[in-house]
Amino acid sequence: MNHYIELLRTNVTLLRLSIIQLICYFGAWFSHMAIYTLLIQLHAPVWALSAAAAFTFLPSMLLAPFSGAIIDKVDTKKFMLILTAIEIVTVFWLMFITSLDALWMLLGLIFIRMGTGSIYFQTEMSLLPKLLNDKDLKIANEIHSIIWSVSYALGMAIAGFYIHYFGTTSAFIADMLLYTIGFYLLMGIDIPSIAHKHALAVKTMIWSGFVYIRENPKIMHLIFLHASVGFTAYDALIALLADTEYKHLLSIALVMGFINASRAISQVLGQLVLSRYINPQTLFYLFIAQGISIIVWGVLQYDFYLSFVGIFLCGLFTTTLWSYTYTLLQYETDAEFYGRVIAYNDMVFMGVCTLVSFVIGSLFEWGMPLWMITCMLGMAFILIGFYWKRVQKLHK
Repeated sequence: MNHYIELLRTNVTLLRLSIIQLICYFGAWFSHMAIYTLLIQLHAPVWALSAAAAFTFLPSMLLAPFSGAIIDKVDTKKFMLILTAIEIVTVFWLMFITSLDALWMLLGLIFIRMGTGSIYFQTEMSLLPKLLNDKDLKIANEIHSIIWSVSYALGMAIAGFYIHYFGTTSAFIADMLLYTIGFYLLMGIDIPSIAHKHALAVKTMIWSGFVYIRENPKIMHLIFLHASVGFTAYDALIALLADTEYKHLLSIALVMGFINASRAISQVLGQLVLSRYINPQTLFYLFIAQGISIIVWGVLQYDFYLSFVGIFLCGLFTTTLWSYTYTLLQYETDAEFYGRVIAYNDMVFMGVCTLVSFVIGSLFEWGMPLWMITCMLGMAFILIGFYWKRVQKLHK
């Protein structure tokens, strides 16, 4: 814990970026919860819930080839400010969704909001290697994952109660206000630009990025390895559990809030405990442990209260897997390709998240029970663990 505090104390830019992350991530979960709650309240079909989850991830997959080249080409701070402003505007328009007649408008706003959010994230993650050395970069990635988990835990828990008592429109307003605060703080930060003075045309940069990855197969393997963490994108699964299995116990918003908050608290604890033990050799065992924990959650889903044991175990390994696989990729990437590689990595990661969201909804509509779908996700992690073993042998 002390090394996190020390890095933040000595690097003011990272500290301020981290504060903005905490505020904006916290606000984002208000909208996230409000969207699912709104769809369920409007009696949206299962495909609409799956589509909303998929549209959360789809933009990164589609925009990555262009966003990576743009990140390497434009002024970093101005770009981040523009992206934040777009997010504020899209949340504002979410307040006017009141019926399923506006479903496609809702999905469009989700697409724009998450697209700009993902590009902001790619820009920031491309900026960090310029600000930090290799040792501090690993710590900064862990700080980022902790901030995500803390904001996730607090945001989901508080949003669940907030929406239960004040409604979805009020949650959208709260999110918009928090992002406005983040925009104001971002204006006061001195951020170095990662743009190259002699950058090529966007089309040429896009193609050179693909060529670079093709000529560096280890980077390609690491991209797929990091993308596997996308199998934990079970937002649609949790929404379906809240709507079909547990709605007789509590309101849908409270059920989703409690489940996600429990998961996020364990993610913070897992990162703090496992950080010192993670290395290329132990990474295999973390993938296996992640898979087993998800299977345990699936087996215990028949009981709402017992299921918290499983969801807590699931979270213990997720953030460590996310941050360490990201760090491995950053170590392998040359500086002039940071933006494009990070964007392409995000594309594949979000592609997996999108696929998982659609598969969960489709399998459920075809009659597969949710506990079995959950166990299948766990098996996927066990297979990925052996995939990493194979990658290590190939690139020894």
